[in-house]
Amino acid sequence: MKTWQKSLIVTLITLTIGGIYLLSVYMHRRNPGIAPQTTPDQSETPDDVAEVRAMFPTSFDDVLKLQGTTVWMKNGYTMPYFPYSSGHIKFIQNQGKIPSIQRLDIKKVIKSSPPAQIDDGISHSSRQAFAIFALPGSPDLYATAIGVMGDGQEQYFTDVLFFYDDPHTIYNYWPKNIWAAIDAHQVIPGMNELQTRLSIGQQTQSDSSSEGNRTITYDQAGKQWTVTFVNNRATTIKTN
Repeated sequence: MKTWQKSLIVTLITLTIGGIYLLSVYMHRRNPGIAPQTTPDQSETPDDVAEVRAMFPTSFDDVLKLQGTTVWMKNGYTMPYFPYSSGHIKFIQNQGKIPSIQRLDIKKVIKSSPPAQIDDGISHSSRQAFAIFALPGSPDLYATAIGVMGDGQEQYFTDVLFFYDDPHTIYNYWPKNIWAAIDAHQVIPGMNELQTRLSIGQQTQSDSSSEGNRTITYDQAGKQWTVTFVNNRATTIKTN
């Protein structure tokens, strides 16, 4: 057998094997078979899958998009707010801390440099970003810090601080008595940890990392609540 004939046979064999392989891949993709069934995570609750929007802001231009929008305070009783008038924030007139799920109508977002001795809820740097907002039914304007910038770094905390949709809509499946307690900033038996945080705030100390089965002390702007949860339901509630 001549050399060219041997080479032709080798080439034909190679092409045949390659063709069989490609055909098998093609047929597999057309009919991949029965996909393995997956079991849903039984530990997930409606709260876990509720849609809570986020902005992921990385620049001042990002938070400028809040102008003209309404937000609701997610991180209640943590952020001080101050009067704003004539283009200035009156830092010496601290109005307290914004309650949980408080509606804020944001009028504009500005940059400012608070005095070093003023605690406005976030770390100081060369400048900070502030949301200027009105409370429902009031013409007065207030300011609260939402970000910090300096040394070539920028950080914005709006996703931690705010709901961008009314939480009454996000969690519209919660019973009316639960929402009545949250709106009144109270805790009643049967509330879970999320509902309790939305009612009396995020400033907490806990005796365990086991969420839903622990005792937590909440600081609601000076009012102390101690709540024991069993199976993520408030069972014992004390205030002082």
